[in-house]
Amino acid sequence: MAIVALCLLTALPGCSEPTPTGLRVGMELAYPPFEMTDATGQPAGVSVEIARALAKHLGLELDIQNLPFDGLIPALRTGKIDLILSSMTETSERAEAIDFSAPYLRTGLCLLISKESPIQSAADLDVAGRVIAVKLGTTGHTHALENFKSAKVIVLEKEDACVLEVVQRKADAFIYDQMSVYKNWDRNPDTTRPLLNPFREESWAIGIRKGNETLRERVNGFLDDFRASGGFERLGDQFLKEQKDAFQKLGYPFYF
Repeated sequence: MAIVALCLLTALPGCSEPTPTGLRVGMELAYPPFEMTDATGQPAGVSVEIARALAKHLGLELDIQNLPFDGLIPALRTGKIDLILSSMTETSERAEAIDFSAPYLRTGLCLLISKESPIQSAADLDVAGRVIAVKLGTTGHTHALENFKSAKVIVLEKEDACVLEVVQRKADAFIYDQMSVYKNWDRNPDTTRPLLNPFREESWAIGIRKGNETLRERVNGFLDDFRASGGFERLGDQFLKEQKDAFQKLGYPFYF
């Protein structure tokens, strides 16, 4: 069973024995509560639990590779990893380089705003003199490159650095996903405010090397089974209970 599964993962002719790494899943362990490390330095979070369940479903040992977010697609394409499971939004640009599973979570781009900024919606962003922070390699970064001609865009490698720009009033806004905007506003209520209604809807999916249709079908089958068995609901209650309750009160649909 494991040998067959590994042949499907590598999609290489002549595969006849398992590799020591098993199912190599790439993620950046810097995005709690989805991808992070626990008190002992071990991988933890929503995506880690999904990866563990997926590896068990495929009959393989899990090997999590902690990589920078913008290095995940190159790692997948060169065979360093077998899958990407790192809160990655499926986009047409990324789909030119890799394939994706069916979506497993819905979200969207939102705004963390400096409390002193006059911005009221995404339509107010591209104005001369405004400064917008984005994280390198994210869809917020892509959106800014494609749509902002007048505002100054600051591209930073870390989420915390983007938030700090807003907190210190060096940037008017940070473009990021809905969950993170809520989290960072909750941590900085005196200096920031959130615009939580997404101005662009998005979905997260698992990245798969181009052309490996058999593996894609098996991953999609796992996602169907995991959802039907209440797996996503359990993870929401385990890792996102506070956010889940808050979003219900605010009238926003939850993710899974």
